[in-house]
Amino acid sequence: MKELFVLLLLCDVASPVTHSLKYLLTATSGIPNFPEFIGAAMVDEVQVGYCDSNVKTAEPKQDWMKKLIKDDPQHLEWYTLKCFGNQQVFRTNIDNLKQRLNQTQGVHILQRMNGCEWDDGTGEVVGYNQYGYDGEDFIALDLQTLTWVAPKPQAVVTKLRWDAEKARLEYNKNYYIHKCPDWLKKYVNYGQSFLQRTELPSVSLLQKTPSSPVSCHATGFFPHRAVMFWRKDGEDLYEDVDQGEILPNHDETFQMSVDLNISSVTPEDWRRYDCVFQLSGVKEDIVTKLDKAVIRTNEVPPSEFPAAAVIGGVALLLLTLCISGFFIWRRNNNGFQLANSKYSTFLF
Repeated sequence: MKELFVLLLLCDVASPVTHSLKYLLTATSGIPNFPEFIGAAMVDEVQVGYCDSNVKTAEPKQDWMKKLIKDDPQHLEWYTLKCFGNQQVFRTNIDNLKQRLNQTQGVHILQRMNGCEWDDGTGEVVGYNQYGYDGEDFIALDLQTLTWVAPKPQAVVTKLRWDAEKARLEYNKNYYIHKCPDWLKKYVNYGQSFLQRTELPSVSLLQKTPSSPVSCHATGFFPHRAVMFWRKDGEDLYEDVDQGEILPNHDETFQMSVDLNISSVTPEDWRRYDCVFQLSGVKEDIVTKLDKAVIRTNEVPPSEFPAAAVIGGVALLLLTLCISGFFIWRRNNNGFQLANSKYSTFLF
């Protein structure tokens, strides 16, 4: 699979691209000094809109999104209505789940991810709509059968109720087939110059202690379509390697890392290893040799570490994770949806 993705990365920049429109709604309970509700809209993993329970309106986050809203003011009104309508529903839902699960205290998080992907070469559209609670999948929509899937016994009662709501299921089907991809195409058109830019990363080797794995860390790249891996004697390594997720930076670029366990690597063999970073649309790889002299450790002053590698503050970290969607799940192939006006149909 990785070899196929690498091959696709090396293709011409005009090659077909799969674009995505993703909505992330998060309700929290038991976290002081943190919004009880957060909503974010993402296009190609870039945040384009935001709202939370402490602000009074949805906020565009990109200049090109602000232009779109200037051209179509009702767009912002629609997002504001949906965002704050969902606040009430999510507050009720998290209370319902706590009661159903006999939870009287502690931190609890309910999140929904919904949206669509569109291949601008084949025209293929994939929709997704899923909910997670306290770090685990809770319920998800199967668009092939138009039924809800409940991986947890506690979600079965919700599944049975939602499966019976045929009008809502048809609404979802129409949304994913038509409305979501139409909006995504509009966003891609407005943000074309921003979304199609290329930024190369800074690549560093990091290590906590002399016996810890060596982390090859790339930060500051765009777009998010990238791969990074370790090689030995020019051959890809799969053992003793821990592949990290692609994560967002505060400056709308991305970062990723891949760790190499060096416990069985002798000093004379270090020169046989290197880390390779490949970015979509860029023909030249960034290759970093495993060299003890360039590894940064905890003894290096924090100012010398890549700035985007560390996000300061627990609240800011939690906010970033909620917006990026990594707080609850790794990305899934199906899930996601936008609310219609019948907010009561979304109650668990």
